[in-house]
Order: sequence, then structure tokens, then C-alpha cells
Amino acid sequence: MSQNNETIYRTTTARTGKMMAIMLGICIVGGAIFFSMWDYWTSSPAPVVGMMSETTEHDVQAAFSGVHHAVELSFIESSDFRTLAFNALPGDEGSNPTINVNVGDEINFSLVNDGKSFHAFGVTKAEEGFSGIISGSEIGSASSPLKPGESGTSKFIPGEEGTYYYICTVPGHREQGMVGEIIVGPAKSGGSTAKAAAPTGVHHDFSVDFVESSDFRTLAFNALPGEEGHNPDFVVNSGDEITFTATNKGKSFHSFGIVSNPEDFNNVLWGSEIAAATNPLKPGESGETTFTAGAPGTYYYICTVPGHALQGMQGSFIVE
Repeated sequence: MSQNNETIYRTTTARTGKMMAIMLGICIVGGAIFFSMWDYWTSSPAPVVGMMSETTEHDVQAAFSGVHHAVELSFIESSDFRTLAFNALPGDEGSNPTINVNVGDEINFSLVNDGKSFHAFGVTKAEEGFSGIISGSEIGSASSPLKPGESGTSKFIPGEEGTYYYICTVPGHREQGMVGEIIVGPAKSGGSTAKAAAPTGVHHDFSVDFVESSDFRTLAFNALPGEEGHNPDFVVNSGDEITFTATNKGKSFHSFGIVSNPEDFNNVLWGSEIAAATNPLKPGESGETTFTAGAPGTYYYICTVPGHALQGMQGSFIVE
């Protein structure tokens, strides 16, 4: 009996060479993809950091003064990406301009990303960091920022005197220089905060029903367009006490509030909210709120579920 001691090769030199070539090719392609998206990896934070940066706060509500301020800003960067700013780099004219307004004024921000990194925008009272962004002032977010060349708009009505800050909400970018001040002075005559006015002793009881068309494309209060009672106007005096009752007679979810701009469903005034977009009235449910009318002007009662006011759920609330 003899034993075969011949060497058996599991592969060949040629096959080993092909395998190494394939692995090298994968590394080269992967490296090319990674470094071509370098700005993305350095600008986009980890998901948990992005969630922290998107913390929003509600500012003290203020009645719209009727004054608009158009503010145009652009995100810019130094060539080495170490210095970031709005409009111009530090030392250049127009860098991080200070915005001076009064309580109740509306600031309309128009932003464009003129840099090569990813950026987002918001207003905060915090003197440092990227949290506490005031709801409605955001443009993009840390987890969904503006890419180079993209733009966006937002608006903000300060509710109290003091200093606010407009910043890039991508973590770290504020510390690199993307921050400017909003100096808010007292409300001028004709405008005031949305706190209760001096009581007149007059009380009003109003009620509205949420209604919908059969295809859900048209929404309204009390009756559909063309029908009697459609989106009625309500007229009161500053300082009157109002109780609103809202009943959901539709099949969707709805919530109620009075705002200064029907497109701004976040800025509910005077504690007039019934339910909320995050916790709305279900079909058949009703709710009630009592508040005091603030500064004179034309306001709007709306469904505060995003998009519903634009589908028709809005009416005039006039304070004389």
C-alpha cells in the first residue's frame, strides 16, 4: 500500500491575481465616491445630532403690526471652509448683518446657499448652540439641508423685546461664524403683543363646524363654497371675550386657531387654539376655547392642520 504525497493547489496564481485586481478596483471606486461627496460627509451630522438640532420652540405670540421687513441672506464660506458667514466674510462689508425690528413686525427671510457645503437656517433665543429653533423660522434642517445653489424662504414675528439670533442650524456652523443678531424693540403704536387687551366686559359665543366635499378636495367652515353660511366673518372689539366651539363634522382630522396670516398655521394667537395639528379633533369630536381679543386688525380663523387652510378652511376674524 502506497500513499500519494503530491501537492494539491486550491487555486492558481492567475485566479489570485484576478481576485486582487477586483478588490483593488472596488477600493478605488469606493474611495472616489467617498471623496467626491466629501462636503456631504463633513456637513451632514449623525442622525441623533440632526434630531437634536431640529428642536423647535414657540415664541411668545404677538399681534402683527402691519410692518414687513424683507431680509435677503446667503450662506458663504472661506476657501478653506474654516470660516462661515452670511452675505460676506468677517471684515468684509455686509457680513452677518444686524436686523433691527419691533415686536409684532414680520421678518420675511429669503435664503440662498452660495457655498459648497450643506446649510440650514433658523431663529433662536439661545446664545449658543443649534437647538431651540423657533417654529416657523426654519429653512431646511440639519438632516435635510439646503444643497449648494438651493434657496428657501421663511418668516418670523418676534413676540417680545430682546436679542434673537439667526443661525445655520447644521451643528458646528454657528461656531464657525454663521450667526447674526435680530434686535427687537418695543411694539410701536398700532401694534402690541397678543396678550389680552383691557377687558370690555363683552362676551361672544361663536361656533363653527369643519365640513368637507365628498372628494375631500374642498374644505370649509359651516358650509361649502356657494352654500349659505360658508366661512362666516366674525367681528369683535379689542378686549372682548370670545368663546369658540368647533365641531368636526367631516371624515378627516381637524384643529382650530386664529392667526395673523392664513398661510402661517404655527402662529396661533391669544390662546385661541382648539386641539392641535399633532393632536387634532377626530370625526364627531368637538372642542372649546375662551380668549380675549388683542390688538385691532384683520385676523383669520383656520384649520391649523397643514394645508387645510389653503384648501378653504379659513375665514375672517376682525378686531375693531
